[in-house]
Amino acid sequence: MARKFDGGKLVIATHNSGKVVEIADLLAPFGADLVSAGKLGLPEPEETGSSFIANAELKALAATKGSGFPALADDSGLVVPTLGGDPGIYSARWAGPSKNFQSAMRKVEDGLRGEKDRTSRFVSALTLAWPDGHTVSVEGTVRGELTWPPRGDRGFGYDPVFVPVGYDITFGEMDPVEKHQISHRADAFRKLVDLCLKS
Repeated sequence: MARKFDGGKLVIATHNSGKVVEIADLLAPFGADLVSAGKLGLPEPEETGSSFIANAELKALAATKGSGFPALADDSGLVVPTLGGDPGIYSARWAGPSKNFQSAMRKVEDGLRGEKDRTSRFVSALTLAWPDGHTVSVEGTVRGELTWPPRGDRGFGYDPVFVPVGYDITFGEMDPVEKHQISHRADAFRKLVDLCLKS
């Protein structure tokens, strides 16, 4: 059920600096006082959910419980149908404890070797949670194709191998302002704005 966020402090429930920047940019017009879970020293909960939304809810609830403030969590990843949907909810785990996305991108490419179908999509689930346990969750997507070798040093994660539909450049090459207009996170965020942030 929808609930309006009425401003004040909001915890971005992540330790990923790239996500913090993207989410902060998307939230800039709403005047929230943002702080990341990493800055607050909150532990990262184990992601035991079986879907993007389940993991986003888990992270948002952990952050709101640990901080006493509303919290916004994102769980996102790359879904490749030819790989049976992998890496999917395990996208970050494919990069290992050291967050080596060069290795993760190579693993995806190795799995696609010889395959003609390189379609893929990024998925982002966003959950806004309040200290009383109420949550609002949405999901957004952006479709594209995978390319190799990686191109561009903007963005993070799998961005350098993802070319969105209608473009000939990767998210890794794209100006962040343009990416924020078409990304999976932007798609999810528009839905969340309609439910929780519009007055």
